[in-house]
Amino acid sequence: MQIVTDSAADLTPEDIKAWNIHVIPLYIQFPDGEVAASDITPDAFYDKLKAIVPKVPTTSQPSIGLLAEHYAKFAAKAVDVLSIHVSSGLSGTYSVAATAAKQASGHVVNTIDTMTLSCGQRFQVLAAAMALKAGWTLDKIHERLASIRAQTETIYTLETLEYLQRGGRIGRVQALAGSLLGIKPIIKVDKTDGKYSTVGRGRSVGQTMKSMADTLKATYGDKPVWVTVVHGQFAEKAEAFEKVLREMLNVAKLDVLRISPVLGVHTGPGIVGAGVVPMDTFDGLA
Repeated sequence: MQIVTDSAADLTPEDIKAWNIHVIPLYIQFPDGEVAASDITPDAFYDKLKAIVPKVPTTSQPSIGLLAEHYAKFAAKAVDVLSIHVSSGLSGTYSVAATAAKQASGHVVNTIDTMTLSCGQRFQVLAAAMALKAGWTLDKIHERLASIRAQTETIYTLETLEYLQRGGRIGRVQALAGSLLGIKPIIKVDKTDGKYSTVGRGRSVGQTMKSMADTLKATYGDKPVWVTVVHGQFAEKAEAFEKVLREMLNVAKLDVLRISPVLGVHTGPGIVGAGVVPMDTFDGLA
């Protein structure tokens, strides 16, 4: 069986190679043309994002035809597929994958809605790949991913509301008011519907990072956790957030990643956050 996902999962090149994961690209439309998120580095993307102000890039999901084409390549090799995608509450990619899967012939394509994105999605994709290598049945993999999904928190804060406003994610008045007041929102992915939910705010990124850490501490207590810190073009804040999380959580494993430019379209470079999952959700996996 082949694990397939999309570029919202923030997999590293090392992840993809080590676990033989097939990544479907998501796309960014700039005024001068389209680029696959996997074909542009984060820094090149943010430089371009700043250069086109006040114009706004948009994002798009792959077409049904493109997904079907990718699935057909595995069908030709008599390989079934487990296709794991960004939250249906945030993107139409899962719906496209499910439709393409129904059109597959000669092999089986199972689709999973992660109900999250970025590092939260990455946890599920890596767990599936590890479980597949360990010889687990599909039912057992589904069961474990459901457990990981239920116990993962994906949370972040933004330096500015400008990019959300430019992308139509919030109203201009709200963005202006937030900017004038210096408000920094705390946003998480709600596990019930896979959509963004504002769960707090602060007057500085330092303040919101501490609030996020408090929220994660209340959720996980002293339980050993895997933490993935993510940022756009905010390395200094990511380093500071890593320090706070190490002080407050029982961190068994920690990595720091750059978020996909597909998410960066709506957040801008000033994003820092984390995905957290209990280590015991990976019991029995390499």
